[in-house]
Amino acid sequence: MKLDLIAVRVAARRIEALDIVSLDLVPEDGNALPAFAAGAHIDVHLPGGLVRPYSLCNPPGGESCYRIAVLRDPASRGGSQAVHAHLLVGTALAISPPRNHFPLDAQAPFHLLLAGGIGITPLWAMAQALFQTGQPFELHFCTRSRARTPFLDTLASSPFAAQVQHHYDDGEPMQKLDIAATIRQAPAGTHLYVCGPQGFIDAVLQAGRDAGWPENRLHREYFGAAPVASANQGAFELQLASSGRVIPVQAHQSALAALLAAGLDIPMSCEQGVCGTCLTGVRAGTPDHRDQYLTDEERAANDRFLPCCSRALSPRLVLEL
Repeated sequence: MKLDLIAVRVAARRIEALDIVSLDLVPEDGNALPAFAAGAHIDVHLPGGLVRPYSLCNPPGGESCYRIAVLRDPASRGGSQAVHAHLLVGTALAISPPRNHFPLDAQAPFHLLLAGGIGITPLWAMAQALFQTGQPFELHFCTRSRARTPFLDTLASSPFAAQVQHHYDDGEPMQKLDIAATIRQAPAGTHLYVCGPQGFIDAVLQAGRDAGWPENRLHREYFGAAPVASANQGAFELQLASSGRVIPVQAHQSALAALLAAGLDIPMSCEQGVCGTCLTGVRAGTPDHRDQYLTDEERAANDRFLPCCSRALSPRLVLEL
């Protein structure tokens, strides 16, 4: 089940803003990289064995390189620190092929893009793709200050600069984003796409729901998971539908860790329930969903879960493995 990795090297590195660098990754063999659509991400295999997903922020087409941008986060689990410290020009590394859990809806009559901080990365790719295909859109970019705003000059010089609005936390009150008003003023049938800190995403989604927008027009991508309470976290069992084998999951252990320890090859990346890489089918039992990837409707179906963070409400889950 493990995806074939691609050998790349860092061809360019730029300081995009305070504590944010962008990297251009090019294939070592000189061949074209796999095609991708706006909203896609790659898993980057970092020094020390870490694997982290990063959104592609260059536009699709003619894949001679993949561009990512990474914020140095003092609260990170080591991924962003490794990128900033070790991924210099010329560094060789491995990445996964692109995967897209945050695609544009091609049938949408209008696209409203709301970015918070480093959440601009997939939305920057979306804006470029939408402009290339002539689809109407508007991009709102919220950051703490101009100094912490990546791609500021690039956005200002883009051919769609008039469709981009910046909102700074340290700016005048009048220029700050009024989420509810922005959603109310959107054309009928607009699809909304949001990425950034969890609080920002939650506020945007709630405003969309308050305005009566259906869930299929509200698209989001999280970069990190909210803390999950671990009180009363008990043990349970996983059964493999293909063989009947039963794998115990201890109270201190994640379902993913138990599967890996049992020798199963499960794709994984964020280990926080936000990227969807380890999504696994469930044939029987009731998952305890603790992810931020599945929608409420998908959780209610109880036919899949993310073993990196979710557990079980029933004594056993039968998995499609």
